[in-house]
Amino acid sequence: MSDPQAANLAPGADQVIGVDELVDRIVAAIEPLPDFALPLMDAQGMAIAQDVIAQVSLPGFDNSAMDGYAVRAVDIAGATDEEPVHLPVVGEISAGRAHHLALSPGAAIKIMTGAPVPTGADAVVPYEWTDRGVAQVQISRAPEAGANIRRAGEAVREGDVVVTHGTVLGPRHIGLLASVGRATVRSRPRPRVVVISTGSELRDPGTPVGHDSIYDGNSYLLAAAARQAGATAYRVGIVPDDVRAFTEALSDQLVRADLVITSGGVSEGDYDVVKEALRGLGTVWFGKVAMQPGRPQGFGVVGEDEVPIFTLPGNPVSAYVSFETFVLPALRTMMGKTPVSRPTRRARLTEPITSTPGKRQLVRATYATDRGGAFVTPVGGHGSHMIGDLASSNALVVVPEESTGVTAGEMVQVLCLDEEF
Repeated sequence: MSDPQAANLAPGADQVIGVDELVDRIVAAIEPLPDFALPLMDAQGMAIAQDVIAQVSLPGFDNSAMDGYAVRAVDIAGATDEEPVHLPVVGEISAGRAHHLALSPGAAIKIMTGAPVPTGADAVVPYEWTDRGVAQVQISRAPEAGANIRRAGEAVREGDVVVTHGTVLGPRHIGLLASVGRATVRSRPRPRVVVISTGSELRDPGTPVGHDSIYDGNSYLLAAAARQAGATAYRVGIVPDDVRAFTEALSDQLVRADLVITSGGVSEGDYDVVKEALRGLGTVWFGKVAMQPGRPQGFGVVGEDEVPIFTLPGNPVSAYVSFETFVLPALRTMMGKTPVSRPTRRARLTEPITSTPGKRQLVRATYATDRGGAFVTPVGGHGSHMIGDLASSNALVVVPEESTGVTAGEMVQVLCLDEEF
């Protein structure tokens, strides 16, 4: 935590904090994880923590762009099908098997793609313009000087900055870094996220459920969301509504956690044990946020190492929306990724949405485009338990706190949930 006091959010339990204010306080309280050298493939998808300067040029030498013959352009000027030029072939150069050769005037050297261009040559004639002769070659077309030669440093010059600090490494960056000889880069590691679901009514998928029990979908939902965000997720077994059991489970997991997520047990009920258990384990704020779904929230630090913890609501839609709104910015801050929050897009609303003033509504929806541009359609109702509607969605419509509703045809702000950023 960069500022442990940032977890001490001033509003009390009966006050309501704004969404943006809580996000700002969370980001201010989170420190990026320390960077260290990672092998290239392990750094894929992570933000690089350095500028990388090329120690070599690309290409490192003038080389042939195709299979053919290295020549001096002046020696074959005017060559045509009707009046071809004949040159003796005095050698052959292939990629990775090149000996230093010099081309004498009036001669040609057979050359393969990627092989160094011999001294004295200033063009390469492709096989297609020749009879592919071995001792002597007949050339029927004349390239200009410089044709079919890749010049040293034309892609990257030694000393160029090839990847800048903060870049999230994708396949193309990995390929470039390998091409300039980098085996490792400094990067921040994937945060280790521990996910704990609380509730005596929960059962693991694949086991029987009774008339008063349900399957634990939340821990799978949140662990998958953390993994999609770039973290390493550990899904802990179900913890019953018991303060001692929760305390023991959390204490056991802190040794491998950079961040902890719990779901359930943060409302006002008699069996909401998370609040009670965390009072003695760290500094955690519990309160209400001006949003729907996801009004009850908790955030702070636990344990000697002050591990950040998010206590999310137990209803699956509320838990997922809370993850997107509050946990995702924390994870991206830890990884050094920007922007920390998912950017919004604008789209035309196809159906009206009603809203309660004073709360930011985050409405499940499907986002698509057609010839008329981007449009978005609400999915299902406002129920925070409707995970089927959540699974059918790929976006959230953002209805501002001051709004009482949005009519069909209006342009709205949209969070596209499946897009990388």
